[in-house]
Amino acid sequence: YKRLRGVLVTIKCKIDILGALKEAGYSSHRLRNEKLIGESAIQAFRKGHIQGIHTLDVVCGLLQVQPGDILEYVYGEDDHDNDKEH
Repeated sequence: YKRLRGVLVTIKCKIDILGALKEAGYSSHRLRNEKLIGESAIQAFRKGHIQGIHTLDVVCGLLQVQPGDILEYVYGEDDHDNDKEH
């Protein structure tokens, strides 16, 4: 999360990525075993985040969607009062 001119800005997942992958036949077990997505990326999905452009590319390919179907830019939402700039 970053602050721009004092306002929190972030990119968030619009969908439950693990849920969508599971519906498409990709359980977290399958994702790990077939080395499609690593454990740290799976943990990030559970927190509503996505790790990097490669992971986004893999998810879009598996779900046959565009990045905008998964992510949204949120400006001014401050639900993490104690977060520091990363």
